[in-house]
Amino acid sequence: MKLLVANRGEIASRVFATARRLGWRTVAVYAEPDRRSPFVGDADEAHCIGPASLERSYLDAGAIIAAAHESGADAIHPGYGFLSENADFARAVIDAGLTWVGPHPDAIAQMGSKIEARAIAESADVPTIPGFDDADISAASEQMRFPVLIKASAGGGGKGIRIVRSADGFDAALAEARTEALRSFGDDRVLVERYIERPRHVEVQVVGDRHGTVIHLGTRDCSSQRRYQKLLEEAPAPNLDAATREGLHDAAVALAHRIGYDNAGTVEFIVDAGTGEFFFLEMNTRLQVEHPVTEAITGLDLVELQLRAAAGESLGLDQSAVTFSGHSIEARINAEDPSDGFTPQAGPVRHLQVPAGVRWDAAIVAGSQISPYYDPLIAKLVVTRPDRPAALDALRDGLDGLVVGPVPTNAGFLRWLVDAPQLRDGEMTTNVIDGLGAAEMPAPPPAAEAAAAAAAACLGQLLDERAAAPSGPWTVLSDFRLTPHTSDAVAVLRDEVGELHEVSAGAMAAGRAASTSSATREGVAVNLRGHTVTFDVPDRSDAWAPTATDDTGDVDSVAAPFPAVVVDVPVVTGDVVATGDVVVVVEAMKMLHSLAAHGAGTVAEIRCEPGDAVEANQVLVSFEQHERDLSADPA
Repeated sequence: MKLLVANRGEIASRVFATARRLGWRTVAVYAEPDRRSPFVGDADEAHCIGPASLERSYLDAGAIIAAAHESGADAIHPGYGFLSENADFARAVIDAGLTWVGPHPDAIAQMGSKIEARAIAESADVPTIPGFDDADISAASEQMRFPVLIKASAGGGGKGIRIVRSADGFDAALAEARTEALRSFGDDRVLVERYIERPRHVEVQVVGDRHGTVIHLGTRDCSSQRRYQKLLEEAPAPNLDAATREGLHDAAVALAHRIGYDNAGTVEFIVDAGTGEFFFLEMNTRLQVEHPVTEAITGLDLVELQLRAAAGESLGLDQSAVTFSGHSIEARINAEDPSDGFTPQAGPVRHLQVPAGVRWDAAIVAGSQISPYYDPLIAKLVVTRPDRPAALDALRDGLDGLVVGPVPTNAGFLRWLVDAPQLRDGEMTTNVIDGLGAAEMPAPPPAAEAAAAAAAACLGQLLDERAAAPSGPWTVLSDFRLTPHTSDAVAVLRDEVGELHEVSAGAMAAGRAASTSSATREGVAVNLRGHTVTFDVPDRSDAWAPTATDDTGDVDSVAAPFPAVVVDVPVVTGDVVATGDVVVVVEAMKMLHSLAAHGAGTVAEIRCEPGDAVEANQVLVSFEQHERDLSADPA
């Protein structure tokens, strides 16, 4: 048998691993920016399906099916995301004579509409949140009890969602949600539901086959979220009484039975942390990002169960055969900068060191280049221990031992989150993190604080290589200290923004035992409280050179805040703009960002156009600044 995976990154590699174990041949499809990505090399063969644009590559159903025929694949696994919950794609795969590794298309279509899914859940006696579907919103507006949650019917991932606390803001929020839903999903229908003030996000993994068997594989808690994006997931869900846990299991199985579900899927619920009530949220008709924690506590391979069900076989086990052991937690490692509003990041991975004792599902290796075209998820760090406190401690240690750089990640933020009392006590709700003020958020450590440990790491590498006389400003002395050529400090390092750091002997000795580090000939990276800080070693010729100035000379300009793709330039040369006027719209990691003018001026030059890939700090639009009207100032 030969399996094509219509996805990329860590999920493609994950599916390939099980397929290989079962003796299947594997096929990868990739867009041009992924040509050298690890998942491409993990397959037995690979086919390019287009350029960077999602619409012309990973979302191009025709290209994917054509690649399947060209490669002689027997089956297509959609992974998660992209086309995994697209009923039309599932039907096209089946019509092409290929095996679809997923539930039957009707189940995908039924659960793909939150309105239809809600009606089916009610028919199966699964509790739903009181509310109104799109057709009833206008007539029911006077009956609404606030606060309410408006959410897109056709989507998820935090798109098309608004919380409204009074009738005054309802119409504006409804219009915004519809606009965002239409742009994101091509469908502007929404639901309006009662907003639960202390919501937990708890889900149940189910698996079915074509012989009528449906079983559950326990609960997962995904309440650690920021802007509706999951950060940590754990199994089983903590702090649920036996009645609630059994109720969740029964409700999930009942819903799956109602639609004849025949593959792996997840039924998601909102649990009211105040009352213990639970309500159906949605069903994801695919493999989930967080499936490893379920695998860890059950000992089952969910991809194997998917392949078995898709081939028409029975699952080979019933509910009584499913046992649970231990506690597992997954941390999503994203290429994003928490210190800059969690903006997505792109760039090289020159340093990668993964601690022992963890499961590491990753889309990267040392030497990878993270592009701005796709989702910021680059890896998942999973720990499993006999109980929850031990698992939390292991996750903390794992994040302390992880080195990824120089591209920024959220690992330091996750390390802070592990010690948050709400998480430790099992009291996390989906709105805790978003409710924190800026002062409560963790800040990355100063680069100077990490420089000592970095210097120690680089010294260790030099000693390991038995370098008697390294080049550059460093000399290994008989007492193994590093000495720059013009300073009393024992080492000099240059950080990511070009600033030089002198490190004393005492500081370096203390730093040697203070953190995890990785040294290469390109530089050194240090994990400090979960954050990776990277340095290089200045050459003798430039160690004391002044900081370089911007080669553009532009003071009045708008620059790209991070690597991105230009989507729109709504101004032309000569336009007069005011403070806050949007001049460029860029896309990075599947999110749109509007870049605005910082002051009043006239557009002097536009240095980009839609479709351009731009780098961080690249000037996109420059201005002739307007002089301030001094006559308007008071005397």
